Amino acid sequence: MRVYRPQSGRLVQREEPTPEPRRGEVLVRVRAVSLNYRDLLILNGDHFATGSGGLIPVSDAAGEVVAVGEGVTRFAGGDRVINVFHPDWIAGRMPDTAMGYGNGRDGWLAEYRAVPEHALVALADSLTFEQGATLPCAAVTAWTSLDGVRPGDVVLTLGTGGVSLFAVQLAKARGARVVATTSSAAKAAKLTELGADTVIDYVATPEWGKAVLDSTGGRGADRIVEVGGPGTFTQSLVAAGTHHAEIALVGFVGRSGPPVDFMDLFRSGATVRKIWVGSREDTEDLLRWLAVWPIEPVIDSVHSFEDAGAAFRRFESQENFGKVVITTA
Repeated sequence: MRVYRPQSGRLVQREEPTPEPRRGEVLVRVRAVSLNYRDLLILNGDHFATGSGGLIPVSDAAGEVVAVGEGVTRFAGGDRVINVFHPDWIAGRMPDTAMGYGNGRDGWLAEYRAVPEHALVALADSLTFEQGATLPCAAVTAWTSLDGVRPGDVVLTLGTGGVSLFAVQLAKARGARVVATTSSAAKAAKLTELGADTVIDYVATPEWGKAVLDSTGGRGADRIVEVGGPGTFTQSLVAAGTHHAEIALVGFVGRSGPPVDFMDLFRSGATVRKIWVGSREDTEDLLRWLAVWPIEPVIDSVHSFEDAGAAFRRFESQENFGKVVITTA
């Protein structure tokens, strides 16, 4: 089978034996994978790693079961599946021993993968493999970030990465008012099409936290899906106002920024909750939600397996709007 492994900061395609499913394992024919920011960080050596070097990259995939090992009861040949981002986190608190795909164990940029049956969930027939591959990281992260959001709440999303785009759509489906930030008029128009009620250009308005307050009559956001980290957190605190908002701390796309003033954090009354994507139970909850209130994942481009390098370059250019997908079909 064909696989990709990193070598000196670039992807190298190799031929390796197709794995055989062991007891409790399922052999999946990978049909599509999607890229996330962490995949770039791992490839560039800029993300913590707990496994050996040269691991197969990419954390998100969709495919079909082609064989099962002894004792498997959850799946059978022909079933359509997606992976769980944290393969050993079933429910409850994330285990301390959790290892991620691509930086702790082999990921999904391969034609076949044998994984434990508990590391997969069923993919609805209403979603294509390409759409399904966008869900394990970005969609589940958005889903858990919005836990507890009620109709009428104000949700703030930052930028147009995968998590933020899913958060816009899921928040609207929950009946929330969405305020989004972006960097261009073209992306603002697309965010409006997805359902954003207010879009703020953070380039034209560097003090966008105050703009969020102004656009909500001084109320601020009830929930902030904070993907920027050091580069955006101070403005997120401003956008939170003083009414005990929750900041769902997702990532650190902005690698530097002003230090956080303790008194600003104290006065905001904000609760900060670190998001670790989610468990298998969270993933299954999301898929049940999508069966009733479907949304269409935003896909920027689909690349062939042979053109995986171009997919990574497209994603790294930050010109994409939506998920970059690689298909093995």
